Amino acid sequence: MDQLTHLDEQGRLCMVDVGDKPTTRRRAVAAATLVVGPAVAQLLREGKTPKGNALEAARLAGVLAAKRTFELIPLCHQVVLDHVEVDCSVEEDRVHIRAEASAWGKTGVEMEALTAAAVAGLTLYDMLKALGRGMVLQEVRLLRKEGGRTGVWTAEGFHDR
Repeated sequence: MDQLTHLDEQGRLCMVDVGDKPTTRRRAVAAATLVVGPAVAQLLREGKTPKGNALEAARLAGVLAAKRTFELIPLCHQVVLDHVEVDCSVEEDRVHIRAEASAWGKTGVEMEALTAAAVAGLTLYDMLKALGRGMVLQEVRLLRKEGGRTGVWTAEGFHDR
């Protein structure tokens, strides 16, 4: 195991110095699932949710969250994102959320993609909670990362589009 990089000489948490790292193209894809139940999924498909277009609100919230990740996650570097995309697809009883972030930088964009997916799911929950509070946000996970020292990593079974 590599030496822990978020600790200083006194064992205190610190931000990693990425100043000497080369700038490379970074990309990450993350996902989350919100289990809503068949009735709520049907209302989403029909565009008949009480607070308006919940899928569009979730998509925009995810984009905004990715851009503000450094303000939410301690020790996370501020990354100038080139692109963020959040998509939601409604299935029989759930909504699948896919978030992608990319940038040219010295540090990865995994946290930005994960934050986008999680906040999109939380926004959907907020937009739909009047229809039932038993929804479950689950499976927030990294699917793929590219760039940097470790190159490409892909979750087992994931096929990029």
